[in-house]
Amino acid sequence: MNLKKILVDINEIKAKGNLDIEIKGIESNSKNIKPGYMFVAISGFTSDGHDYIQNAIDNGATAIVAENIDKVKQYNLPESITLIIAENTRKFLALSSCNFYSNPSRKFKLIGITGTKGKTTTTFMIKEILEKAGKNVGLIGTVATYINGKKIEDSDRTTPESLELQKMFNKMVEENVEYVVMEVSSQSLKLHRVDGCDFDLVAFTNFSEDHISEKEHPDMQDYFQSKLKLFNMCKTGFVNIDDLQGNKIPKMFPDNDITGYGIDNSGAFLAKDITITNSYVDFKVKLTERNERVKVDIPGRFTVYNALCAICICKKLGIDAENIKIALEKIKVPGRSEMVENKLEIPIMIDYAHSPESLESILRAVKSYTRGRVISVFGCGGDRDTRKRPLMGEISGKVADYTIITSDNPRTERPEEIVKQIENGIFKTKGKYEVIVDRKEAIEKAIKMANKNDIIVLAGKGHEPYQEINGVKYPFDERVIVREIISKMKSKK
Repeated sequence: MNLKKILVDINEIKAKGNLDIEIKGIESNSKNIKPGYMFVAISGFTSDGHDYIQNAIDNGATAIVAENIDKVKQYNLPESITLIIAENTRKFLALSSCNFYSNPSRKFKLIGITGTKGKTTTTFMIKEILEKAGKNVGLIGTVATYINGKKIEDSDRTTPESLELQKMFNKMVEENVEYVVMEVSSQSLKLHRVDGCDFDLVAFTNFSEDHISEKEHPDMQDYFQSKLKLFNMCKTGFVNIDDLQGNKIPKMFPDNDITGYGIDNSGAFLAKDITITNSYVDFKVKLTERNERVKVDIPGRFTVYNALCAICICKKLGIDAENIKIALEKIKVPGRSEMVENKLEIPIMIDYAHSPESLESILRAVKSYTRGRVISVFGCGGDRDTRKRPLMGEISGKVADYTIITSDNPRTERPEEIVKQIENGIFKTKGKYEVIVDRKEAIEKAIKMANKNDIIVLAGKGHEPYQEINGVKYPFDERVIVREIISKMKSKK
């Protein structure tokens, strides 16, 4: 594509050199540069793309985009290289990627879901409902990317980098996708990954403390303000009005068309006559001119909120009540209140709960319907908010009948140190617990001590099939591990 076309509607840039050149591809990683490519230098958290400008040139880059002029001056750029100075190269990468792929998000209906919890489950619900109605659907989120019912690839982050996102959108256009539903993380909004996306509908599920760290958000205000950017990008939205922060959003965006849903507060979509069991929830909501009963095979009050959000959006898209009800009843979401079938018939649940609020929510949910003990197995991720570690220890100590503190994704931290911080919280309770740092051994201990009346909650990793240690992701699928442990136990009998 001609460079001039790539730069359409991108402001706050200065250029030196020939703009009337063909660009064969865009990259922010110098290793991926090929002859005729444009290299965009991003100042990252661990490395600075400006340090790799020479590498990009050596690999054949014909255009360089940078924001740090002083670093560019270190290089003696050939006259043949077109230099573009952008005020913000992350934003430039997003907008130029949109142009390079001919703005694919304008060619389907794009639905964006943000919030602390519930994004994954809600997007899967919307996907299932739309597919049940016979639509071609794409999904992008924490678990994986799907196109027309087929899993394309596993995800390594909730929302991809802008270049990868537009590339995937373009693939979805080629596959005749009509609707794309995606999780929109606060980081993606803050770091301009979704800039240039043409959202048709957006939703805010809830807000609680999470993602506060040096590499994420400095405080809760920054976290909330980052999420609000989604409502600047789309006029039509839906919010959980039972959520303290969500309730404020309609007044903050008076020119937007924002619909409220909830259980306790007054809104357009209210759940009534709610039943919660150990295997499902059902409730009444106004699907047509009257209230109709909806059943979802995922237990917990939070499921009602997620289903309400999906219902709001799909009703807005014109999906009929029958398709909504049928799709929701059989929905299964990887790593979200996911029960692992096993030969011992012990109730074992895998859930992605990795914040104080989500851990308390899932433990209290299973506590309400479990006849025996609630056995909690969890840890906390390394290189993330350290303040939540003792809080989660205290929560598990108070709610669970027995807690096994273990490792999660320690990343670059020592798992023993993370565990000690969790212990500081459980000390405040009278909860029974033990520490087993090795997560596989912790799971095995939980299984050996449980019976059919108990429930084991493996919290924190959810859908993740790996454990990240010092930058390496080692295979660690808890479903596989549970079955291996139980098979070994059965063979010894």
